[in-house]
Amino acid sequence: MSLPVRIPADVDREDRVIGSLTARQLLILAVTGIVLYGTYTVIRAFVPLAVFLIVAIPIGAVAAFLALGQRDGITLDRLALAALRQWMSPQHRVTAPEGIRPAPEWLTNHVDVSSRGNTKRKQSAGAVVSPAALRLPAEGVTDTGVIDLGKDGVAVVAVCSTINFGLRTPAEQESLVASFGRYLHSLTAPVQVLIRAERLDLSEQIAELREQAGGLPHPALEQAAREHAEYLDQLGRATDLLRRQVLLVLREPLLAGGLADGLGGASPLAALSARRKAAKQAGLVDDATRRAAEARLLRRLGEAVELLSPSGITVTPLDAGQATAVLAAACNPDSLIPPGAGLAGSDEVITTAPDEGWDETAFGRSALTTHDEFPNTEDGWDDGFDDTAEEPDDYDNAAGRYCS
Repeated sequence: MSLPVRIPADVDREDRVIGSLTARQLLILAVTGIVLYGTYTVIRAFVPLAVFLIVAIPIGAVAAFLALGQRDGITLDRLALAALRQWMSPQHRVTAPEGIRPAPEWLTNHVDVSSRGNTKRKQSAGAVVSPAALRLPAEGVTDTGVIDLGKDGVAVVAVCSTINFGLRTPAEQESLVASFGRYLHSLTAPVQVLIRAERLDLSEQIAELREQAGGLPHPALEQAAREHAEYLDQLGRATDLLRRQVLLVLREPLLAGGLADGLGGASPLAALSARRKAAKQAGLVDDATRRAAEARLLRRLGEAVELLSPSGITVTPLDAGQATAVLAAACNPDSLIPPGAGLAGSDEVITTAPDEGWDETAFGRSALTTHDEFPNTEDGWDDGFDDTAEEPDDYDNAAGRYCS
């Protein structure tokens, strides 16, 4: 009886065409060689070969370096194109869904903007700052937690629990792999498994330990709880605590019947024609089509919950606030304030009532004067004037002061 043999496969690895060269690398090298050879055939009548090699060798070396070099699994030609695209894109982006308004002249004539390096330069008079609108992939999040991607469709994010694969027996490991394989074979649309690291704040747990330590039945338990709280406090001050979060992202196009990406998909020509057809039909999308796409997405999420539950993986969909917090953390991962559902949006007005312990004089004298600020003392402009009783001498004294 033959034993099964596991063959490791990298689905993201590009096919090798000649030797270890992929089609992309071969195309870059071939185009560079053809251009250099064509240039030499044109200018060889009046340019010596040595002079041509002085220019051609650095160009060929750069092309080979871009085609064969890699950084973090990404080829250098892709990194160069990304850097060029970022350099040519607008440097000032603002969230303006209603459109960009021109900045006033008094601001553009004296604004300091960062140059391409680390130094700063001051714009000359008449220079205009031209910001561009910030376009994010997500246009909004519905009440059910579905992320609106505009013409690209809809998406939903769910958090997945983890299991300890290394502590399982070989039979249990094979069962887990087979269960996860059944889910992978059931996929008919793009799915992303995102493992992200975020800062861990233990201040709430430390405060809870210190608060409940006094109510423990034994003094040794109380001392152990306080020592553990002190250890967690020192650990948080000495190191950056991180935690892992596994997210399952499902995406669904607005129009059903699209071609699947990845393995088993269509040819590049068919995929390109499908994208052009989808772009033409993007203007015909209505509310009914969007609701149908959301229904298909929720059905796929239910299938993921059912197929991953035998593996011990619990899939919990995120609500609107949690999905918004995940998107905010992805856009600004280094924020000191952890995003949450309680934070106000960029278009919301923050209003709140003053607390009971609010001190009106904390930032200076209160703008609203109260009766307590003016004690019952003598009147400032008439010693004999009474605010509560109307006496003839009050008016006489006041008239006499004004006349004099």
